[in-house]
This record gives sequence, structure tokens and C-alpha cells, in this order.
Amino acid sequence: MTAAQSEARPAPTFRPKLRLGFNTRVSFTDDGGPEQGLRDGLRLFRSAEELGYQSGWVYQRHFDHYLSSPLPFLAAAGQHTDRIALGTAVLPMRYQDPVLLAEAAGTTDLLVGGHRLELAVATGANAAFDAVFGAVDTDARTEAERRQRVFLAAVGGEVLHTVDGPGQGAPVGTELKVTPHSPGLRSRVRQGAASLNSALRAAELGIGLITGTVLHDLAEGETFGEYQARLIDAYRTAWREKHRTEPPPVAVAASILPGPTAELRDTYAAYDRQRRTEGMHASRPQGALDPVVTGTLPPGLRVSPVFHGTPDEVAESVRADPGIAAADEVVLFLPPAFGLEANDRLLTDLAATAPSALDWTAAT
Repeated sequence: MTAAQSEARPAPTFRPKLRLGFNTRVSFTDDGGPEQGLRDGLRLFRSAEELGYQSGWVYQRHFDHYLSSPLPFLAAAGQHTDRIALGTAVLPMRYQDPVLLAEAAGTTDLLVGGHRLELAVATGANAAFDAVFGAVDTDARTEAERRQRVFLAAVGGEVLHTVDGPGQGAPVGTELKVTPHSPGLRSRVRQGAASLNSALRAAELGIGLITGTVLHDLAEGETFGEYQARLIDAYRTAWREKHRTEPPPVAVAASILPGPTAELRDTYAAYDRQRRTEGMHASRPQGALDPVVTGTLPPGLRVSPVFHGTPDEVAESVRADPGIAAADEVVLFLPPAFGLEANDRLLTDLAATAPSALDWTAAT
């Protein structure tokens, strides 16, 4: 896609947002420690629910100052809240045992009411983790996709094995399925897509879609928002062709930071500069690992823009973004280095801006 073609593409119709969510890494500092970070994360979910947010998402990151085990945290968050959806964005399938994950997910969903858990999974990988989680005979993505298929079968209540001989711990003919099973949970699984191929895979598998703040395989001259909109459109088209039904709502993560005060606007502008300089590794909590990449990204890879300024300026720029316009749900990406107070303020200010910026209505 050339720049001229990109400019010629008509802006998508702005869809009113069915839900507004947030994504936190539940980070912690050396000074505060992980227990404080976890407790602050629970407080944040309570605050967001009180503000009318409909979803809260957590990110899994191993071996650093972030949440490494989302499902126990979400089970706890479900005991501190009443209605807000509880999501993972994302779980890398390469490092999951698919059957154990299905068991833990079913247990968690039932503990929080049987309808609130939403699982976004991904098929990317980190080569450094293979030394800990174990190497595989094939490439990482192929293995992740295999585990994803097993997980979807397991969480959907399918028979994983039929006992066909003695000595297998159950009578011959017994059908082994994951228990406890939470009906409907499979319909709340999404693909965390960073590329067009990943979005098309979601449609093929019959699962939902959420796109994050890093996208791959952009065409030359194509903006982040334009590619995001193209990805969403391809997913919806592929879904309709395969399933002959309307696709489920699509969510996008975005950095939307309205600043009612000059001080906040300066803070958010500094975050934007850091993100442009350090890319996806910007805004690290005190004590977190230093990044090994910078804001100079390979061709075809882009980090999402940061929408910041006055509330009116933010609303105007958000409405003009093709990717946000095309989505059904917006998930606020919280800067990882922000503490509880800063996150509370950002959630409050976005909730005040979102009705005009996103055509959104708070939950009551």
C-alpha cells in the first residue's frame, strides 16, 4: 500500500463503543514489592468498576516486575468486584500447558460467576524463555498454534481422549474431558492479533479478536490506525464468509491520555516522548529489566500512537483514528510505570472524556 493509496482510503464509520476497558500489567517496584503491586491491582479493578468500565485486562510477563500468573489474580479480582469482565491480554500459548490452562480457566470463570472471564491468547514467543520452559522439535509459532488448538478443544468441553485399554486409570470407554467445565467460556476466547495473518486465524478458529499496541507487517506508508482498521475489516469479512453470522465485537488497545491540567499534560507528553524513544519498552517500573530494543523499529513494525493533550484535543484525535473508529471496544493501555494514584486519575479522566470521544455509556 502506497501513501497515496492510504490517503485515498475512506475513513471508516465511527462505531459507538459497546465497552470501555483498561489493561494493566500489575507492575511492582523494588521498593514496594510484588505484594503491594498485587493489592494495588485489585484496588484498580474496584475503582474502574465504580467508574463504569466494563472490562479490565491483565498482561502476562515472565521474569520481570509484572504479573506472571494472571488467573489467580483475576480470581481474586472477581471476589472484589461484581460485574466487570476480567480478561487476559495476552497469554502466550507457546509457554502454556493447554489442558492445565483450560482447567485453571474453567475454575477461575466459575469462581467469578461463570460469565466474566475473557481469555486473549497469542502465538508469539520469546526465544530466551525456551531455556526455561523447554525447547520443542518444531518452530515456536507452530508449537504455539498446536497448543492453542488443544486448548480450544479442552476449554470447549471436547473429548480429549477415550480410554482404550487397561491401566489408564479409568474404565475402558471413559471419555476424558476437562473439569470443571464452564459452559460458554470458549465463546469468550480471543486472539491477541498483531498482524493480518493472526486476525485471519482468529476468524478461521471462530474466536474473538483484540489488537494490541504493537503491530507487524504494515505496508510502506501505512499508519498504525490504517493497518489496524484493515486488520479488523479482514477479520470481519473472513468471519462472515466462514461462519455465515455476524462476528463478535472487536477490541483494540490504545494509549488515550486526556489531561485536564497542564501538569498532567506535561506528564503524558513525557510518556509519549519516552515511548517514541524506547518503543514498546517505555515506562518501566523501578527495578524492571532494562530494554534490549529502542524506538528504532524494524520495517513493518509499529508501536501505537499516544493520544494526549486537553480532553477536547484527545477526543478529536481519537475520533479521527481509523483503528479506534472501526473497533467495538477500546481498552486503555495504562503506562506500566504509573502507580495506583496516577492510574486512578487517568481512569477517572478517560471516563469523563469517553462519552464524547468514544460515544460510550458507562455501566451502572
